[in-house]
Amino acid sequence: MTSQVSRNPTTGKVHDSFPETTDAVIDARLAGADRVYRETLLHPLADVVAARGRMLRHAATVLETGAEEYARIMTREMGKTLASAKAEVLKCARTCRYYAEHGPAMLKPEPAKLSSGAPAEVRHEPIGVVLAVMPWNFPFWQVFRCAAPILLSGNSMVLKHASNVPECALAIEAIFHEAFKREHLDPAAFATFLIPSSRVEKIIADRRIRGVTLTGSEGAGRKVAAAAGANLKKSVLELGGSDPFVVFPTANLERAVLTAVESRLLANGQSCIAAKRFLVHESIYDSFKEGMLTLFRRVKMGDPTATETGLGPLAGAKNREDLHALVQDARAKGATVCLGGEIPKGDGFFYPPTVVENIPPSAHLYREEAFGPLASLYKFQTHDQMIATANATPYGLGASIWTKEDHEIDLCARRLESGQLFVNGLVASDPGVPFGGVKDSGYGRELGTYGVREWTIPKTLVRA
Repeated sequence: MTSQVSRNPTTGKVHDSFPETTDAVIDARLAGADRVYRETLLHPLADVVAARGRMLRHAATVLETGAEEYARIMTREMGKTLASAKAEVLKCARTCRYYAEHGPAMLKPEPAKLSSGAPAEVRHEPIGVVLAVMPWNFPFWQVFRCAAPILLSGNSMVLKHASNVPECALAIEAIFHEAFKREHLDPAAFATFLIPSSRVEKIIADRRIRGVTLTGSEGAGRKVAAAAGANLKKSVLELGGSDPFVVFPTANLERAVLTAVESRLLANGQSCIAAKRFLVHESIYDSFKEGMLTLFRRVKMGDPTATETGLGPLAGAKNREDLHALVQDARAKGATVCLGGEIPKGDGFFYPPTVVENIPPSAHLYREEAFGPLASLYKFQTHDQMIATANATPYGLGASIWTKEDHEIDLCARRLESGQLFVNGLVASDPGVPFGGVKDSGYGRELGTYGVREWTIPKTLVRA
């Protein structure tokens, strides 16, 4: 039987392996998920949502109680530091509690009117069984941020997690099953499939699947969107990002540099919404650059379980090869590597903090996403020049700007192509507001009211 391998990126060695889910088990679990969904339709939606909210509170408790254990699983499977892994677990718990508290109000029927003025009502009914195809870089958060609103609204969910984090996938399934059981609900509403990407299209085509959400690469998004479209299934995609971090002359430079380094090293540089391209006004460019280099040089790279470690390994050998290829291509085309840019010797998939400047438009790094601790520096003079550089990428997930000027905030809010804009702060996802991108960063939204209603049917009710 084929297995999924859990490889420790710190050592490069296999930690464990897990058998792939068979077609027979998939069919049985889809049947169970569909059955639970249909059973929810026999009860008032408000009662279903209330019960699911209590289930999410149980999930939060399980997460909080086992935070240390779950953090170690994440660190072992994908290499993020233990501190960041634990913070991720606790963020999942906070999100479950947020939806348990605020979600029911988001799903209440809304009064409406016909054009004649006659009263009507819009109800938010669950869509059915949703397939979630999730990535490895935030192996708990990416799942919980979509699962909490999907399950709250009365849907069922089946998870196809990234093939390199099977232990995380099974742990998440166990958490939800425990939470459902504590509320005396059927745990078949949530199931995990350990399968390769090649088997996803068949599951999307299954009549019991009514929608699919994917967080991952642009290539994976195109395949899932095509399969969903061919089968007339709803899809939501959160894909790559090459976020600009724009620093204007009035910025608090010290805070901007600190946040720039923090953002660039999120998940060892492997975050879709990490700042990747740093656009700095020429009047402060040299100061910003020196500040970034100083902080990067202080970062300790090594064992992610050690408290003093600031940068762990990349998740896999290919991840490192792809990142290094961007650096080599940029260097060959005239860019300057100010720091790092070389693969270290030794075990594991480590890559040092790297800073590149003078990047020509012909370099792949100018437009492509760098998934690792690689910062690209750009100098600008005018607002138009900055906007052109910031938007010179197929992606548009997040953006961060640093300024005290309202007119620069308004300019960027109107002209930067991104799904979210943070002013004088770190780009981050939060359950209270919608999250998603534009252009090749995908479509649809997670989190906030939008994230709940993405997976409901707005059903119009008119009483004659």
